[in-house]
Amino acid sequence: MKKPRIVVIGGGTGLPVVLQALHKQNVDITAIVTVADDGGSSGIIRNYINVVPPGDIRNVICSLSDSPDVVKDVFQYRFNDDDDFFSGHAIGNLIIAALTEMKDGIFNAVQELSELMKIDGHIYPVSNEPLLLHARFTDNSEIVGESKITEAHKIIDHVWITKQEDAKDKVAKAVPEVIDAIMHADMIVLGPGSLFTSILPNLMVKNVGDAILQTKAEIVYICNIMTQLGETDNFTDADHVMALNDHLNESFIDTVLVNNYKIPDDIIDKNSAGNKIIQVTHDDLALSKLKIKVIEDDFINVKGNSVYHDGDKIVNKLLNLLK
Repeated sequence: MKKPRIVVIGGGTGLPVVLQALHKQNVDITAIVTVADDGGSSGIIRNYINVVPPGDIRNVICSLSDSPDVVKDVFQYRFNDDDDFFSGHAIGNLIIAALTEMKDGIFNAVQELSELMKIDGHIYPVSNEPLLLHARFTDNSEIVGESKITEAHKIIDHVWITKQEDAKDKVAKAVPEVIDAIMHADMIVLGPGSLFTSILPNLMVKNVGDAILQTKAEIVYICNIMTQLGETDNFTDADHVMALNDHLNESFIDTVLVNNYKIPDDIIDKNSAGNKIIQVTHDDLALSKLKIKVIEDDFINVKGNSVYHDGDKIVNKLLNLLK
């Protein structure tokens, strides 16, 4: 039987959680990954050699790799801060940067590395060149740069994408393989991940947003468990969905997965950044007005003092939707 084709779009630490769980299933996976990161090791590499930031792509590669664990551990290894030359850099980031130069672009580099790392599925950077993330806030001020946007601690009104400042054509476009994957998918999964800086940057690439509105695939949004400081402060689950719809000027989300399990207070206190980060509130009334399918469940996975999505529970719901 034909494997169901599932496209997962996003970035950050949430994307690999879902991909690792999907990797255990008999599905055809395509991961479309944001390339607008400008922080950490990725940001330093981007600034010095002008390549697409590799951090999110590195994590996705490891989540879908069938290579031995020792290979993935080396690929993910990050040098100690006291190493003056390599301080803070992950080996995988340096390999991706090198292959980008060797293969004349990040897309070809990732396809080459996918073979080397024995990837089960497809990994597509949303663009073959670095992108700039812009944000306009409710006070009408604007900032460029993913890390600067969240550091501003203002209420985001809208985000959009451009190419680098020296590019002749400022309109960012995805390669044909990305659009083809979206148009032929059975299901598109958005998230989990940072709403304005990991998920929406992909949808703001013009031909990606157009394809999302045209595809016949079921579009599922996995809502975040906690609010994000400087990005989704005090957002309800309905606020997340409305922000997505507003950016594409159409109600395109078919189904939303929301957590309904109360996180223990002591765990929230340890992750709250001075009580400013809270559990995302479930707004059943507002969601019902959006006329979308709402799937509620306990999607929590607590590891030590940190809260994550439970990838296996999420994938179980996704596969049930496909049936």
